Amino acid sequence: MLIAICTYNEAGNVVAMLRGLRESMPDADLLVVDDGSPDGTAELAQEWSAKNGRAEVIVRHDQRGLGGAIRRAVQTAVDQGYDFFLNLDADLSHDPAELPRLLERALQDDRPDVVVGSRYIRGGSIVGWPVRRKVLSRMVNTFAVHWLRLPVSDCSGSMRCYRVDALSRLDLDGLRNNGYALLEELLVRLRQQGAVMAEVPICFTERQVGESKLTIGEAVSSALSIVKLSRSPSR
Repeated sequence: MLIAICTYNEAGNVVAMLRGLRESMPDADLLVVDDGSPDGTAELAQEWSAKNGRAEVIVRHDQRGLGGAIRRAVQTAVDQGYDFFLNLDADLSHDPAELPRLLERALQDDRPDVVVGSRYIRGGSIVGWPVRRKVLSRMVNTFAVHWLRLPVSDCSGSMRCYRVDALSRLDLDGLRNNGYALLEELLVRLRQQGAVMAEVPICFTERQVGESKLTIGEAVSSALSIVKLSRSPSR
């Protein structure tokens, strides 16, 4: 299996995240896709990889965007023939110790094609956000899930476990979004392919080091992308 994190200016978090991933999923290969961070994130990841092994670092030069970075990671998982592809935020807002539960759910008898780590089902939670932000986030997710007709309650979180054979059936080059909206787009395209989806509860914790990359402009762009996705034809 392959676990990927996508980074930009995460020098304060990347080594701790890689260490946590290796501890929680010792049999997995690790991948860092970095968008040319000027703070030395990629160099720190490369140093860790050289010492610990089974970790690849891809640096995207002159390219920015979470969606594009995730798409590159997905393509790597498909090209290298992994069985499972797991993804999560690089800033430690997702606890790598929760990943085994996603994989366990993926291995159950109904064999879901994607397991979403959800903040919004029973047992899920958010730590470190004010009430107003929690309510707004829940409202936006509810709107998006309803608008896109998705069988999950949390469509904007990146902590997920995918079956790579399901991802391989997608037209990865045809994915439209280079920003955060790729997270919704992947679920929409998988649903159009008849993918089975499941959720497990997770705890999301506000980052302690560094700054969020989600700007107002990105949020507006994501909202517009959701509307466009709802009008896209099934493939």
